[in-house]
Amino acid sequence: MSRYRGPRFKKIRRLGALPGLTSKRPKAGSDLRNQSRSSKKSQYRIRLEEKQKLRFHYGLTERQLLKYVRIAGKAKGSTGRVLLQLLEMRLDNILFRLGMASTIPQARQLVNHRHILVNGRIVDIPSYRCKPQDIITARDEQKSRALIQNCLDSSPRDEELPKHLTFHPFQYKGLVNQIIDSKWVGLKINELLVVEYYSRQT
Repeated sequence: MSRYRGPRFKKIRRLGALPGLTSKRPKAGSDLRNQSRSSKKSQYRIRLEEKQKLRFHYGLTERQLLKYVRIAGKAKGSTGRVLLQLLEMRLDNILFRLGMASTIPQARQLVNHRHILVNGRIVDIPSYRCKPQDIITARDEQKSRALIQNCLDSSPRDEELPKHLTFHPFQYKGLVNQIIDSKWVGLKINELLVVEYYSRQT
């Protein structure tokens, strides 16, 4: 299944706020409508919706998400927690969390168009896994910096920057301090339901 490119508001009406996909919020009426239906949801549908929430927030294909679940399953510790850490440490998500892009799709475009450096080198792979002490900067070109400045001007961050990141806006530079703690994940998600969904599919 390919990456979703359809109407974004349609997804947030069904799944709730997806800050990585769009900054829009569902209307109060649509929330109430979803709540009235929630009592009729099957366990399968509840797990499916949590999985879809994760997939659309981070902008992944079904194949990519399944790959991350398998990697997390082989790692030490809680599979759900490791899964969220893997997704949060993606370069496109780090750019979004720093405020250098207003959504994850926009961050992916910055990376694909070679506007971003990691430790002084161009990285054009949005799924690049960032590590502690990585330094993320805009290319030292007017166009690259103008794109990021437009985003900083148009959508100032209301929420506090996660503790695992530091951002220097005047230098267009971000620093990854450490692996993210699960409490700083920017999405209300029950990751265990996602793991359960895939365990029952295989």
